[in-house]
Amino acid sequence: MTSPRLKIGISACLFHPDPQRTAAPSKTLNWIEQSTAHWLMRGGALPVMIPPPPDATPLADDTPVGTHDYASWLDGLVLHGGADVWPGHYGEEPLQPQWNGDRLRDLYEMALLRAFVDAGKPVFGICRGLQLLNVSYGGSLFQDLSLQHEGARVHREAQSYDLHLHEVEVLPGTRLARLLGPGRHRINSIHHQGIRRLAPGFEAEAISPEDGLIEAIRHTGSAWLGAVQWHPEFHRRDLPVMDDTPLLQDFLEAARAARP
Repeated sequence: MTSPRLKIGISACLFHPDPQRTAAPSKTLNWIEQSTAHWLMRGGALPVMIPPPPDATPLADDTPVGTHDYASWLDGLVLHGGADVWPGHYGEEPLQPQWNGDRLRDLYEMALLRAFVDAGKPVFGICRGLQLLNVSYGGSLFQDLSLQHEGARVHREAQSYDLHLHEVEVLPGTRLARLLGPGRHRINSIHHQGIRRLAPGFEAEAISPEDGLIEAIRHTGSAWLGAVQWHPEFHRRDLPVMDDTPLLQDFLEAARAARP
């Protein structure tokens, strides 16, 4: 008898109330990238969007359902891309209004992260997910690479979006090197922020060779926490990028191993 399919939670992006929006302008909407769900499905897992429970944001009403209920039911968590992280979480003021980020989403995802770690379930971060992991454990970010990281290459090109590609250097001796092979690999790049100070308890697994920016991280302790700055869910076979399917397989194997 085959084991039941893995159930993997995906943290939601938030559309906050906006009077200019035609759909439910007074309501908070939850959404995920379809590509993220399909990426998990390609590995045979069932993706489940996790709406913010009441214990994850100070603005929600009381109900008996909380983040630990999701962490006990699901097998793993993906923190996916979206809005900037609020600079206040790493002790800074926004340098420009557009970099204020989404504080409420941060609080919700940080609560999810704690719950899944407490439950011994793996967490994989994509783009913003990498940044959220780093900040949650005491690291900091460049609010904007082009202004704050001297010599930074272009990491986000609005017109080409997920077709904007560059190389990363996978560092030898890391788990990522065992999965993908050490050395240069081409990936997509869709971000204007990045890791400035790496959080304690994490190691860099890949860097951008042109400017030294950290592109992948992993927790060095007992918790299974890994993240990449690029978007494996956006990769297409017709593009000259690496096949990072082993990333997905490794995460799902950890989720299966964490089952009771």
